[in-house]
Amino acid sequence: MTEHVTLAIIGGSGLYEMPGLQDPREYNINTPFGKTSAPIVVGTLEGEQVGFLARHGIGHHITPSEVPYRANIYALKSLGVERIISISACGSLQEPFAPGHIVIPDQVYDNTHKRARSFFEEGLVAHVSVADPFCRDLSDQLESAVRLAGGIAHRGGSLITIEGPRFSTKAESKTYRSWGMSIIGMTASPEVFLAREAEICYATMAHVTDYDVWHVSEAPVTVEMVIQTLNKNTLLAQEAVKILARDLKRERDCECEDALAAALITHKDIIPPGTLTKLELLVNKYL
Repeated sequence: MTEHVTLAIIGGSGLYEMPGLQDPREYNINTPFGKTSAPIVVGTLEGEQVGFLARHGIGHHITPSEVPYRANIYALKSLGVERIISISACGSLQEPFAPGHIVIPDQVYDNTHKRARSFFEEGLVAHVSVADPFCRDLSDQLESAVRLAGGIAHRGGSLITIEGPRFSTKAESKTYRSWGMSIIGMTASPEVFLAREAEICYATMAHVTDYDVWHVSEAPVTVEMVIQTLNKNTLLAQEAVKILARDLKRERDCECEDALAAALITHKDIIPPGTLTKLELLVNKYL
């Protein structure tokens, strides 16, 4: 690829039409893990090359379990992406996180069971550290951008990822609260883990749309409720992304870019050639 996209946004297709995006162009990238959810739109925003990817496809036709997470992250890596901002809807599991607020979590709990969680397979093993799954430095910058855009931002908290596509039962929601979870969503896992394996910084701008189903004085979550809140927050998300692109640090002040340095365990001489070719984009600098 000739592009070098420093920042990528994974979220809804509505972000593509954001004011100030210049020279937009589309990339249809086929990866060793299949095709991406949608064409990646790349344009210039505040002097930065920024990529946009609709996680659920144009028109939202891909379920959370069917999202080609590995293809999406691999394709962004092939474009030179160093940082990813995930923009997604979430339900609140704690009273202070009200609908309309933004949560920038620092932890994730993977409660899914149907998804491929790693690039590493077929004769090449890597044990990547994800004790702190979200990039602290990028989350700092995102928090600042959201506040400057006028959003109410909460920093920290644990995001539990459920399989979906259905919403939770009251028993499930109350259990997640008892575990200390802060917000609930359907797409953070395995996306955040794959980004770490690809040595890409990753942070989440989670838009609180509802109180899930645990809140006795609020109506249970519905699709209409989610869409209404997301539509209201589109302008906020666009402005935050614009500010982030404008103020983005030149250098990465974190360990994400070297995440595989101590993670690869398979001796290079026994890695199957086909696997090595498949994962060369991720591991070549170490082998």
